[in-house]
Order: sequence, then structure tokens, then C-alpha cells
Amino acid sequence: MRIHAQSLVLLVAAVTFGGEARADAESDRLREALRSATAQMRQMEDQRTALQAKVTDADREKAALKAQVDAAKAETKQLDKQHREAVDEFNLRLEERNQTLDKWKSAYEEAATVARSKDAERAKFEGEATAYKASTKSCQAKNTQLIAAGREILKRYKSLTLGDAFVATEPLIGVGRVDAQNFLQDSTDKLLDQKVTP
Repeated sequence: MRIHAQSLVLLVAAVTFGGEARADAESDRLREALRSATAQMRQMEDQRTALQAKVTDADREKAALKAQVDAAKAETKQLDKQHREAVDEFNLRLEERNQTLDKWKSAYEEAATVARSKDAERAKFEGEATAYKASTKSCQAKNTQLIAAGREILKRYKSLTLGDAFVATEPLIGVGRVDAQNFLQDSTDKLLDQKVTP
């Protein structure tokens, strides 16, 4: 723009020097053109300065915005890193919790299995104890009957006299012998009835 204005001034000066012989009207017209060109040149210079100032302001604003964008990017990176770390820590804690839960489940299953086996053993032992109690009562009852049978044999043995022994061994009729054998058989049956079978 400056070169254009200078060319215009040179043109006006050349016309002025070469044409002094021309009329004053032409010189007035050229002066007016020179003034107009100078005014336009000043106006353009002012516009250029204003535009240069706007460009400088725009560059400053661009730099400030770039700094803000860079700061926002850095903050986003930091937040993203913190987020990833938080997610990783959460996943780690979740995995630890799952492992602990699995251990508790297996320990619970083991304890439940032990408890079931102990309950089964307890039920078995209670059944055996009930059977032993019944067996003991039965044995005690049979023992009482056995003692009674033994006392009856002893009583009969104590009451045996020489005459009873002779009658039992008398060969002719053998009635005493039959009675003795019957008593012996009954006593043996009574004793065998009281035998406990395991």
C-alpha cells in the first residue's frame, strides 16, 4: 500500500514539473488529487495500524487460549491417570474381596461338612447308646432271672438229703431219677434262656 501511495506522489510530481506551462486549472486538479491521495494514504495507514493492533491482540489471545488448552489437556491427563489408578485400585480390592469370599465359602463348606459328619456321628452314637441302654436293661433283667434260677438250684441242692440222693439213684422204679433229670433240664433251659447274645 505504501508503494502504491509513493507511486502516486511521484506521478503527481512528474506531472507538476513537466506541465508548469499548463493551465492553473490542471494544477488545481492535481493538487486536489494529491490531497485526496494523501488523505487516502493516511486513512489506509491508520487502518493498517488498527489491523496490526488487532492481529497483535488476536495473537495474544491465541497464546492465552493455547495456554488454557494446554493446561486443560494436562489436567485431563492427570484426571485420566487418577481415574485409571482409582479403577485399578478398585479392581484390586474387588479381587481381594472375591478371594476372601471364596476362602470364607470354602471354610464354610468345610465347617458344614464337618458339622454334618459330627451330627451323623452323634445320631449314630445316640442310636448305639439307646441300643446299649436297652441291652443293659435286658441284661439286667436276664441277670435277675439267672440269679433266681441259680438260687433255686442252690436251694434244692441244700435241701438234698441222703434219702433224696438214694431215691434219685434208685435203679428199680427210677421216678426220683426222672424228677432229678427233669429239674436239671429245666434249670439248664432257664440258664440258657438268660444267656445274652451280642
